[in-house]
Amino acid sequence: MQRDLFTFDLEAVDGKARAGIFHTPHGDLETPVFAPVGTQATVKTLTPVQLEELGATLVLSNTYHLYLRPGADLVAEMGGLHRFMQWPHPMLTDSGGFQVFSLAEMRKVDEDGVTFKSHIDGSTHRFTPEKAVEIQEQLGADIIMAFDECSEPHDRAYVERAMHRTHAWAERCLRAHKRTDQALFGIVQGGIFPDLRENSARVISGMGFPGHAIGGLSVGEEKNDMYAMIEVVNAVLPVEKPRYLMGVGTVEDLLNGIARGIDIFDCVLPTRLARHQSAMTRRGRLNLLNVAHARNPHPIDETCRCYTCRTFTRAYLRHLIVAKEMLAGTLISIHNLYTLVELAKDARRAIQQGCFTDFAENILSQME
Repeated sequence: MQRDLFTFDLEAVDGKARAGIFHTPHGDLETPVFAPVGTQATVKTLTPVQLEELGATLVLSNTYHLYLRPGADLVAEMGGLHRFMQWPHPMLTDSGGFQVFSLAEMRKVDEDGVTFKSHIDGSTHRFTPEKAVEIQEQLGADIIMAFDECSEPHDRAYVERAMHRTHAWAERCLRAHKRTDQALFGIVQGGIFPDLRENSARVISGMGFPGHAIGGLSVGEEKNDMYAMIEVVNAVLPVEKPRYLMGVGTVEDLLNGIARGIDIFDCVLPTRLARHQSAMTRRGRLNLLNVAHARNPHPIDETCRCYTCRTFTRAYLRHLIVAKEMLAGTLISIHNLYTLVELAKDARRAIQQGCFTDFAENILSQME
């Protein structure tokens, strides 16, 4: 039944770049697509209506954070994540694997799962594959992730052990998964080692997941290594299922990922940069606190059609930053998210028109 609810229609291919539609119970996702991150059931500084207005169609929330606060049982009692945060469109939750990985000294991994301490109050908790699936079923997102072990990408011995654990945990997640209105994606690991990545892609894609994610990238490796691993993995993953590159969100990485066959992206970077006075554009980043913007009557990007660029000047945005007004974070977040959401939509159109390579090269050549 899961496959009937979650089908992927591949509409056009240009080189390795793909334009498709992923059907979910809360609406169709036109791919390529960039998903804003709402870690704690909120995309920082923005309302759901503002997300809709800037064109977002998919939002990600975080299992680890929502498990700790307010608790998955409370979210379920409130009708699930869609109703709790008033987002009626498709949602995705990660498994918590990356957050547990990032706790470093506060976690202990064994073959059965991970014991970790809360970053909030130091209390001890345990995630197993079964627990991660149970929490995500309570949260109720359309797309949920298998519990994996995200490891430091360069230590081959550890990466290989983590990969095999990820495979075993993926099988346990499949057995634990009960809800037919959620698509459980498997996650490919393997660090920066082509043979491990190829092996992981073959094992995970052989398990029958309705979609696949590439994890363990954008965690400290070189860009060229990331791009090379995407190519290795996508040469193995089935073409008829969506491919999700986890935690990646810059203009250049979206274009390079799409060029290598990625369909779905997410990242906290656009809103994080906005809280640090930085605007994303197709030409590079702008530090809006720079005094050069104090009397600038132009928008962040004169070619951009987001609410912020249609309405406000760089001078006004810098004033908000200097005055420490919260509106600064909201307006820059609107622009940054629009930049990536619209980039994915423009890339989709270029793929459909058969001119994606020229489209991407034109943008990348102008990046500062």
